[in-house]
Amino acid sequence: MSQSMRQARGGRIDRRQTLNFSFDGKALTGFAGDTLASALLANGIHLVGRSFKYHRPRGFLAAGSEEPNGLVDIDRGNGRSAPNLRATQVELYEGLVARSQNRWPSLAFDLSEVNDLAPAGLLGAGFYYKTFMSPRGAWHHLYEPFIRRLAGLGEAPKIADADSYAHQYAFCDVLVVGAGAAGLAAALAAGETGASVMLVDEQAELGGGLLDERSASIDGIPASAWLDVTLSRLAGMDNVTMLPRTQAFGYYAQNLLGLSERLTEHLADTGTSPRERLWKVRAKQVVLATGAIERPLVFPDNDRPGVMLASAARTYTNRYGVLPGQRAVVFTADDTGYAAALDLHHAGVAIAMIADLRPVAGGPGHAAALAAGLPMVSHAVVNAVSGRRRVSGVQLATLDANSVLTNLRALSCDLLLMAGGWTPAVHLFSQSRGKLSYDATRQIYTPGTYAQEARSAGACNGTFELTAALDEGANGARSYAASGAIAPSGGFHGAVPTTQNPQKIKAFVDFQNDVTAKDIKLAVREGMHSIEHIKRYTTTGMATDQGKTSNMNGLAIAATALDKAIPDIGLTTFRPPFTPVTFGTLAGPARGDLLDPVRQTPMHDWAAANGAVFEDVGQWKRAWYYPQPGEDMHAAVNRECLAARSAAGLFDATTLGKIEVVGPDAATFMEKLYTNPWQKLGVGRCRYGLMLNEAGFVMDDGVIGRMAEDRFHVTTTTGGAPRVLAHMEDYLQTEFPELKVWLTSTTEQWAVIAIQGPKAREILEPLVEGIDISAEAMPHMSLREGTICGVPTRLFRVSFTGEIGFEVNVPADYGRAVWEAIHAAGTPHGLTPYGTETMHVLRAEKGYIIVGQETDGTVTPSDLSLDWAIGKNKADFVGKRSLRRPDLLKPDRKHLVGLLTADPKIVLEEGAQVTLEANPATGTSALGHVTSSYWSASLGRSIAMALVAGGKQRTGETLYVPMPSGGIAVAVTEHIFFDKEGSRINA
Repeated sequence: MSQSMRQARGGRIDRRQTLNFSFDGKALTGFAGDTLASALLANGIHLVGRSFKYHRPRGFLAAGSEEPNGLVDIDRGNGRSAPNLRATQVELYEGLVARSQNRWPSLAFDLSEVNDLAPAGLLGAGFYYKTFMSPRGAWHHLYEPFIRRLAGLGEAPKIADADSYAHQYAFCDVLVVGAGAAGLAAALAAGETGASVMLVDEQAELGGGLLDERSASIDGIPASAWLDVTLSRLAGMDNVTMLPRTQAFGYYAQNLLGLSERLTEHLADTGTSPRERLWKVRAKQVVLATGAIERPLVFPDNDRPGVMLASAARTYTNRYGVLPGQRAVVFTADDTGYAAALDLHHAGVAIAMIADLRPVAGGPGHAAALAAGLPMVSHAVVNAVSGRRRVSGVQLATLDANSVLTNLRALSCDLLLMAGGWTPAVHLFSQSRGKLSYDATRQIYTPGTYAQEARSAGACNGTFELTAALDEGANGARSYAASGAIAPSGGFHGAVPTTQNPQKIKAFVDFQNDVTAKDIKLAVREGMHSIEHIKRYTTTGMATDQGKTSNMNGLAIAATALDKAIPDIGLTTFRPPFTPVTFGTLAGPARGDLLDPVRQTPMHDWAAANGAVFEDVGQWKRAWYYPQPGEDMHAAVNRECLAARSAAGLFDATTLGKIEVVGPDAATFMEKLYTNPWQKLGVGRCRYGLMLNEAGFVMDDGVIGRMAEDRFHVTTTTGGAPRVLAHMEDYLQTEFPELKVWLTSTTEQWAVIAIQGPKAREILEPLVEGIDISAEAMPHMSLREGTICGVPTRLFRVSFTGEIGFEVNVPADYGRAVWEAIHAAGTPHGLTPYGTETMHVLRAEKGYIIVGQETDGTVTPSDLSLDWAIGKNKADFVGKRSLRRPDLLKPDRKHLVGLLTADPKIVLEEGAQVTLEANPATGTSALGHVTSSYWSASLGRSIAMALVAGGKQRTGETLYVPMPSGGIAVAVTEHIFFDKEGSRINA
């Protein structure tokens, strides 16, 4: 098909470079610089999709990111695809293959169009809430799958995305979002101060609305010439970074903005370059110059292909050299409708009529159209649209003094333009938590109270006049050093009067979600009086559209139905992203092996070579147990437990979190973050540390050693390492910034080898140099520095088994060598490597807790009988005040207890409920649950720990653990089962 609707000259496209592409299998051509949308229109194609719910024929409404209809699937080769891309933002490249969506068997003949013929109200707002309530369970198994097949947009890709994506962090003094007139002026002014500036715009070419202008001038020169000069000046500034094809999609706390940059999306051959880049930019000052979005007008059948925003028609005509139609009717409520009519008239499009909704038309646009001899009528409305797959005509009517429609007349046309005024694009401002202000005179929302260091300039600030927008942009940026679309007013919103039967017509408010004016009125009749409720009931402004073209019309119709002013019914929330962002961009390099990195200790390969079975703990691979030939897990664990109790066990504890807390105020900081006292802890001594959150609940624990007066070696649970470091940093930066303390994660810098058992000292002593590890010189809970096997070591005498224990910390690179040396030295003494399962059994025998297993986020130190770990004379620590709350002092709280089954061979299931009765009645509340349960080879019986209501007062009671085969009787005991006196640990 030839480009039948391409103008012979004009536009900013490169006519020297013809590009071949296809749409629904049809071979077409366009030019370099085209979007898919402009190329389709150049080929005379208006029907590009089917609507979400009714499957009505749809064409292009807009020309930019606000486009709700023209969503396509782009074939990316090798069976891959990218669905739901706006054809208005897809840049044309050689060989591009595009497909329409949400139709079957074809775009021109879609069987689901029968939905549009359904009786009035059958598929109206909230129909699924009322229709699919019974029979029970039918929604998930019958209705939902059917509706999902019938409605919706594109199909999710079934093949993994092979493209790569990049992430980048950046900082700047001024971030300017939007490169229209106001944004360019802001960037130039800020750049001239010497500030570091980033200028970003979603379009491939910087210039915003200036790219659509045919005759505008700035400072006495054509707008295009001013644009070229300004861009050249900006390009010559080393302190200015310009990023076209970059969408600012989210505005977050502390002036952090998310940007999505399309790097190779517009290229046929991307090579190995990333497809997109996610920028995370922190700016001292943000200038929002995001322009404004033209409003559609709400009238019967306003969604037909060929019904288009007037600004979009100007874009296609002036920027891309495309005639969007041959004979046009312009339906306008402000002066920009006349600008579109003049531009199309100049390009050779016949203007059948300019129908002005206003009672009295005026302004420079009206005067220019009058001088050009264009036909026009005031106080007129479009009452009907003829044609289904393409507009073929309209019915116009005029409003008399009583707003009654008269003088109906039909006009033939293939293009109907809507100019309903302009809505400032305040999405990013709203995301920044700024408060909007309603301008009742112009019927628009504009930025009001700012929550962050930002300014708005140009049309997004309600400044539609070009010269004023330029000044506003420049002044806003200069104030740090310290556009957008051109439109004369907010314009009209709401539904246009009609003589047609309201029960039979569809006048669309939200084109993407198939929401009509009738749907909004129905929501009001059914009790939805808040705009947020109306939004959810009708789906207006939801999904990827986020109210770009529908928000103000929806508000106006709802307000009229409620007989209230627009501000009185509230305002919907604009949520990021402003436009959709691919999952690949958000994930960046975090995919495949990098999605959830597998962390291995230095001893991992040794464990694997020696038959270890591994389990995943957080991101770590940890040796679970070491089976010998013929052993199952239970036999291996029993053997490992007995070896650790009778001789010695060797355990890889590298995964414990390790944080270096250093500085003159290190002890003071520790006092505030942990329940225990630290000021008087001697150098070379260790202490069990307990960390609470603000609510007074146990958050983490670990052994902490004092290396020097100003240095602590802090260990955390394996899974808690990043959480604890973030918690420390949070308090250090926000609550205790006066403290001179530095925090450094050293988890991966130290390999940790634990030797536990009666022979641990005997095995370790010959290998250690410069450290006396005798019981007298190095008692339990002490640490020393020296060497082992010639390697520097931090040697801790600590135990998580209740036996004599040492933890050898060496630089990670030496971990395996030292492990192998210890293993070789210990083998003659019966040294046995053991895994995490044995570690769990040994610690449970001693009643030692594991945070996350004996705790559930609601457990206090007292619940765990850890009152001794709270410094009684401490003035304060995180969580202290909460411990005094009455609810945390109740005697019926769940306490940690031990459970011994009446039949010692029965091992309880972890997580099982604990009740008063063997077979409790349905609905009976449980007293608690089993937290840990194991077979103890050392004791020859099962043991368990549990959180039980009032557990401290229940010692000696018989409770039950209900199971399908019947209740299991258990005796409540204290939770220390082995060596209660602690004689072995201190030997």
